[in-house]
Amino acid sequence: MNTDTPVLEINNLVRSYGKLDAVNGLSLKVARGRCYGFFGRNGAGKTTTIKCLLNLLQPTSGAVRVFGLDPQRDEVGVKSRLSYVPDTVAFYPWMTVGETLRYLASFRSHWNSGMEADLLERFRLDPGQKATHLSKGQKTQLALIGAVCPEPELLLLDEPTSGLDPIVRREFIQAVIGAYHASAPDERTVFVSTHLISEFEGLIDQFTIIDQGREIMTMQADDARQRFQKIQARFTEPPASLNLPGAVQVRQSGRELEILSNGNSTELLERLRTLNPVEMKCVSLSLEEVFVAARTLSKP
Repeated sequence: MNTDTPVLEINNLVRSYGKLDAVNGLSLKVARGRCYGFFGRNGAGKTTTIKCLLNLLQPTSGAVRVFGLDPQRDEVGVKSRLSYVPDTVAFYPWMTVGETLRYLASFRSHWNSGMEADLLERFRLDPGQKATHLSKGQKTQLALIGAVCPEPELLLLDEPTSGLDPIVRREFIQAVIGAYHASAPDERTVFVSTHLISEFEGLIDQFTIIDQGREIMTMQADDARQRFQKIQARFTEPPASLNLPGAVQVRQSGRELEILSNGNSTELLERLRTLNPVEMKCVSLSLEEVFVAARTLSKP
């Protein structure tokens, strides 16, 4: 694949269920080597989009490409180069953990057995245990091991850690997904759909937020942190009047004031100083805070 070819490319994607457009005119591109976040509330169209990329659903209109290929016409060529973990996983109940991994490995030209052994030990999974006896969280762990051991070019993850407890979840995100990407950062791409945005904060370098099947914001993570900021000020007395044109959002609680800025924090800070606050600070929004405020922040 040409290094300039996007790993994922979606152009004006529409996927309808009857009269409902689950995805409505969505477009985005994911370059090779990115850790890309795909954010949206439940029902926003994230899973439907991913299924269109995998040819599990066919677009009503528009086009999708994976590695520059049409997943409908070259399904094997596409799927041999990626790993996918859905939001709900299932395995053949008569297989053990070890048999399940050997079965998954049989479809791959490459399999990192050392990584498999390390992750089985880290997650305390017994290779001899039947898959049907695993908890929801353990099934998710097994699916994630099966996804990273082939060391694919693309990890396509749909709520990949929702079944894990907080400690294991954080360890997996940092030590496994992070290590997978960092070991070949120019060659490996992660596309993750998640509502646990705060736990992926340190990995995501670009993101798209969708709502009702439409893209409402796409940005580099560092650009978003620089542009969207929260100003907090405290006064000796509640300010009698506030004139803060350009503020995205203003919240006042007694002597405390909180303002969201969209690229104009310097101007707002200067205006606030004229009110003689006792204390004032300006901090970047986290990606989760950007997501929560996305509808407001995306307005011109």
